[in-house]
Amino acid sequence: MTRPLTNAEENPHAGKGSSVLLDIGDGVGAIVVTTPADLDDAEIERRPAGGPPPAHENDEPTHGHGHGHGHGRAHGGHRLPHVAVVPRSSPDGHLVHSAVFADVPTGRYDLYVLPDGPVRLTVDVLSGQVTEATWPDR
Repeated sequence: MTRPLTNAEENPHAGKGSSVLLDIGDGVGAIVVTTPADLDDAEIERRPAGGPPPAHENDEPTHGHGHGHGHGRAHGGHRLPHVAVVPRSSPDGHLVHSAVFADVPTGRYDLYVLPDGPVRLTVDVLSGQVTEATWPDR
């Protein structure tokens, strides 16, 4: 069995220097999480808050790669969205590492680094709004 490609291996330019289109509106928001630089290329997954624990590392992603466009792994009969942490240029020219979930149904979500957590952040997504959060220090 081959190992899944990392975000940098699959698309080394993903998210770098580019904008992210957020599709928000009635019943849908977005999540923007600023992270430490050492999470570069990590995959952050979201699940409904209080849901089943994150899958363990023997639950391979069904698509074999990670690249930050919000699809996820099979888990309990559905797929959990995940996105890659990538460096992006801020308006003042500094690099900021972040993870962006572009169209998220209204609700409360637990966020964790794949493959198995632990849950590091819980956020509330409101209809038509962007939820901004900062990943906690390790």
